[in-house]
Amino acid sequence: MKTRVVTLATLTLLMLLVTSAGLLLPGLTRELALVPRELGALVGIISMPLVHASWSHLFSNLPPFLVLSALILIGTPRYYLITTACIVVLGGLLLWLFGRAGFHVGASGLIFGYFGFLLARGFYDRKLGPVLLAAATALLYGSMLWGVLPTQPGVSWDGHLAGLIGGIITSRLVLQTLRLK
Repeated sequence: MKTRVVTLATLTLLMLLVTSAGLLLPGLTRELALVPRELGALVGIISMPLVHASWSHLFSNLPPFLVLSALILIGTPRYYLITTACIVVLGGLLLWLFGRAGFHVGASGLIFGYFGFLLARGFYDRKLGPVLLAAATALLYGSMLWGVLPTQPGVSWDGHLAGLIGGIITSRLVLQTLRLK
């Protein structure tokens, strides 16, 4: 249990520190942003979930990040970190390849990835535990799906969609890997 708390606290602290640096140092947020199809912005695939455009942006992402992370952390911290890395890379690559031009920042793509991962895990695994987790996730956060539609200016709906797809793919990959062991 202690390792799970430390893992989640470390990622949360990293978000706080990177966002603080981005808000204090002019231009850093743009340097850490993901910019689709810009080779110089490939770093954004990894850094995008850590940097936010404002404190309100960060604090609106933290509650679902913490809850969905905790649900995935029911497994081991190693499982959570591998899942997180896969979602960040897959979702980030999809956004980099297909996203709208602009600067994309924030953890919402990762959050949508966690959402997709948990739902797909219940579908693919078909065991009681993952199915119940998928049901709880859908009950708590099902309305998030509206976030993949281009309804709000300035919101990276394409980042949300890329994260969701990355989470679904990650769920399938992780489950296949577990079955091979």
